[in-house]
Amino acid sequence: MEREKLSGSLQQLVSALKHRGPDDQGVWSNASGTAGFAHVRLAILDLSSGGHQPMHTPDGNLHITFNGEIYNFRELRRELENEGVPFHTQSDTEVLLRLYEKHGAAMLPKLRGMFALAIWDDARQLCFLARDPLGIKPLYYTLSGGRLAFASELRALQSAGLAGRQLDAEALIRYFQMGSVQEPQTLLADVYCLEAGHYLQWENGSLAKSCYWRVAFANQEMDPPAAVQHVRQALQDSVDAHFVSDVPVGIFLSGGIDSTAVLALARAGGHESIDTFSIGVDDAEMDEAGLAERTAKLFGTKHHMLRLDAVTGQQAFSNFLHTMDQPSVDGLNTYAVSAFAAQNGMKVVLSGLGGDELFAGYKSFDAVPRLHAFNRAVHQLPLAAGMAGWALERNPCSAKLRRIGSMLRLMPTVESSYRAFRGIFSLHEAKLLAARYLECSYDSLPDLPSHQNQVDDIHDAVSKCEITLYMRNQLLRDSDVMSMSQGLELRVPFVDRGLFERLALVPAHLRLQRGKQMLLDAVPEVPEWIWNQPKRGFVFPFEKWLGQQWGDEFAEATRKIPYKDATWFKRWAVFMLDHWLERSLIGQA
Repeated sequence: MEREKLSGSLQQLVSALKHRGPDDQGVWSNASGTAGFAHVRLAILDLSSGGHQPMHTPDGNLHITFNGEIYNFRELRRELENEGVPFHTQSDTEVLLRLYEKHGAAMLPKLRGMFALAIWDDARQLCFLARDPLGIKPLYYTLSGGRLAFASELRALQSAGLAGRQLDAEALIRYFQMGSVQEPQTLLADVYCLEAGHYLQWENGSLAKSCYWRVAFANQEMDPPAAVQHVRQALQDSVDAHFVSDVPVGIFLSGGIDSTAVLALARAGGHESIDTFSIGVDDAEMDEAGLAERTAKLFGTKHHMLRLDAVTGQQAFSNFLHTMDQPSVDGLNTYAVSAFAAQNGMKVVLSGLGGDELFAGYKSFDAVPRLHAFNRAVHQLPLAAGMAGWALERNPCSAKLRRIGSMLRLMPTVESSYRAFRGIFSLHEAKLLAARYLECSYDSLPDLPSHQNQVDDIHDAVSKCEITLYMRNQLLRDSDVMSMSQGLELRVPFVDRGLFERLALVPAHLRLQRGKQMLLDAVPEVPEWIWNQPKRGFVFPFEKWLGQQWGDEFAEATRKIPYKDATWFKRWAVFMLDHWLERSLIGQA
């Protein structure tokens, strides 16, 4: 009976995740029915049946299911072959299996790539789960009654009946505060997201979690010319590594510095016949299609441009809502360009995501240090800070002052200053909303302390916040869900452990210069018409497009917001949560 139940759950997982791997699928369970894996495959490396998963060692002891790519798998394979390890396929999956057989969890620092993986050791009756250092690939898990279940998407666990329905209060508050669900929580109380740079071992019904990598800055002495050369070499190495593929690799090209730099480095690395993809919109202030088209012509790519207007934008939005895994205030742009690339036959694309976090492309790098200095100064009188914070949190006229009020009521950390600047709702507003959705009292909700950011340089500290709080929980998660919904693998050369560790050696005052000057110095091929214009990125005129079709629902979202200065992002956050709740059958307040 238990084995039949396991088989049914595995088949449900395959059905729920089919969009992520349209090329192949596989299900395995051990003889005793105590363990089983379900896998759907997007064939990128070793397109033959040799890359089929779940994959097993010849002795039948180790079994693996793996999502992602290991860019240095050929070098790792050669090392193992020199030690006498035989191979039967050309896949990176088999390399992982053999590495684990030889090194166990110690293999993780050797890997360069993006991954979420699970390995079952039948002899030890042990399950090993691991996630890549920077959190590119998601991994959700739940433990109930000694049973471990996991998947690449939260909704897959829901579809298979492996997750409960109770909302997590802390996750809900953080969602309203930041516009995305913050790991390790999910919106479901019994499901967690394995943190980036961590692994789990399940044995005898219990879990042990360990961290094998974390964001840290070294800041070695360098003169500017040496730093530029160092950064150039690191960037070129990363972009070249991300072209490891047995299928063509394209590039998402906006009118911004980061994606243009990726294209320039690809060309400098000798990569030819590149397809580039961009989106144009019917709003002159937001449209970057002309810049992207001009850049594509400069670098000689085969350029594809999709124009969206109110009609096509509304259709894309409807499809996007169906694709959502957990709600966030972003993702529609990635969904639209991913669908467009997939329609044009692509299976792998590169994105410039991560450049802003590494090279100070956000206003936060100027604003947060100033806000943090003010925060620390006010906290010289802690009682006054608390009283002022309480009053400002309830200011009816200014959302910014309400966020500053929440900041003053916490310890004066860089993170609390960052959340005050980056946040959507103040912590007070977020708790008011959460209490409404959870149908509980405000005072019964948990306090959410701000953690001390252990970084010497204030600008490095902001960079760490951008990487670990914003990029990881929103940009990377949305990028994975939206691209994989189209059977498209999105790779991010700026989000690479090897690149980060090399850039972390560069002093902050050089790496984090205004205007991403270090990146421009390292990649001078970026043309003047790209860097000499306002930063926009992939943005859409959401209000203009969606006001007519979705106006009533956005109006309903507005009515739920505590204060009457609701910005577009606030309405979007409530609207997206409502849709997620409706689809997840959890029910609404």
